[in-house]
Amino acid sequence: MKVIELWRYPVKTMAGERLQHARVGPLGIDGDRIVHVEDANGEVITSRSHPRFLGHKGTLRADGVPLVDGRLWTSPAVAADVADIAGSGAKLVQFEGAERFDVLPLLVATDGAIAAFGHDGRRLRPNIVIGGVEGMAERDWPGGCLRIGAALIGVQDLRARCIMTSFDPDTLAQDINITRGIYKRFQGKLALNCFVLEPGEIAIGDEVEFARGRACAESTTFEE
Repeated sequence: MKVIELWRYPVKTMAGERLQHARVGPLGIDGDRIVHVEDANGEVITSRSHPRFLGHKGTLRADGVPLVDGRLWTSPAVAADVADIAGSGAKLVQFEGAERFDVLPLLVATDGAIAAFGHDGRRLRPNIVIGGVEGMAERDWPGGCLRIGAALIGVQDLRARCIMTSFDPDTLAQDINITRGIYKRFQGKLALNCFVLEPGEIAIGDEVEFARGRACAESTTFEE
């Protein structure tokens, strides 16, 4: 098994950027979801209720400053776009605490599950895509861990999917049958909620090894 895709979403709920390498820290990929949208009342807004945000792309500048469609996230033009989508008083807010994640800091998907899904894997918004995985093998991984480069990643459970999977990542056209299909064929769950046991650098092409059991963090014997 190998890493075939790496993704970071500097602005939560917007499209993300594809990476060649990344540092995985205690809270996932460095720079992931460090800015989010709040409405005038301070409530977090996502594309579940405002899917037009998926049409904007968050990236990180070389110095770690977030950008939206190539513009500084603090720029008046970006502020105007946010207010246009989410209403007067809506704004971008930088926050790097653990609460910025809906579930856990990392979402791991596999090529086998994406093939079974039958649609663009970007709809699942993974951080890491692992290739060389047969069929739906990922469904047997919860409770185990993944060694990728220097990083050790714990697998908690399968991710329950929401309405965001129904939106095409390029056109934003909605097909609700895609989300319904996840519930009909996969019990509403695809890809894996994961957490970081040991930080480290990872890169495209890195070998991935899997271990089972509660003691996997101490294990030195892995199975590919």
